[in-house]
Amino acid sequence: MAGKILSKYVIPGNRVDIRETRKKKGKEDETEARIYQSHVYDVLSEDRIEVVMPMEKTKIILLSIGSEFDLYFYLTDSVYRCRAKVVNRNKKNSTYLLTMDLISDLRRDQRREYFRFSCALEMNSRVLEPDEIKALEKRDKKEFNTPGLPLKKSIIVDISGGGLRFVADFKYEAGSMLLCKYQLDTENGTRVYELTGKVLSVKEVENRQEVYEHRVQYMNIDKDVREEIIRFIFGEERKNLRKKGENL
Repeated sequence: MAGKILSKYVIPGNRVDIRETRKKKGKEDETEARIYQSHVYDVLSEDRIEVVMPMEKTKIILLSIGSEFDLYFYLTDSVYRCRAKVVNRNKKNSTYLLTMDLISDLRRDQRREYFRFSCALEMNSRVLEPDEIKALEKRDKKEFNTPGLPLKKSIIVDISGGGLRFVADFKYEAGSMLLCKYQLDTENGTRVYELTGKVLSVKEVENRQEVYEHRVQYMNIDKDVREEIIRFIFGEERKNLRKKGENL
C-alpha cells in the first residue's frame, strides 16, 4: 500500500506517534484522540514495520493485535502519515516490539506546527493587560513589553509551532491571555521570544500537589517566527534521532 516511498523516507530511530481515535464514553456522537509516542525499530518491507511498544511512565502499553491506528512519522524536516494495523507483538534484544502493516499510502502531512517536542525550558509569563488584549484582538502591531510588570517563572515541557505546554506552582484561569517569554538556541544563535497565547486548559499534575499543567495556543504569531520555532524543533529532533539510532 505504501508504494516505494516507505524505505526511502522512514528509517530506524525515526519518532512515530501512534494515534487512536475512539468514541467518548457515554457520548456516541463525539470522539477523542489518544496519542502514544514511540520510534521505529526496523523497516521490514515497503508495507511492514516494527515499532517499539509505547510506554506510559514505566508501563508498557499492549496495543491489541488487529487494532488499527494512524501513524505519524517525524523525519528530518517533515511529517508523514498513514493508517496501519497491529499484526504481531514480540521481543528482540530485550525490546518489546509491535509489527504493523501499512494499510494506506504514506503521505506527507502539512501540519508541522502541531508536532510537539518534549523539553524542559525556563519561561516567564504574565497575564496581558486589558489594552494589550484589545490591541491583540485588533491585530495591532503593538509590542507587549510594558515595563515593570512582574513575570512568573515556569517550565515548558513541550513546544510546537502552534503553542506550548508548561507546568508551574501557580495556575492561570482557562481562557486567560498571556505574554510568554522564553529563549531558544536557533541556527542563528540564541533568540528570545515574547509571544502571546491563550490558555486552553489547566489541570493539576498527577501526584504533584499544587503543581499545574497549562496548555497554551499562540495568538497572532508571525509566520516567520512560527517557522523558526519549527526549524528549532526539527533540529533538536534530528539530534535525538541520531542518538537513538546509535543505541539501536
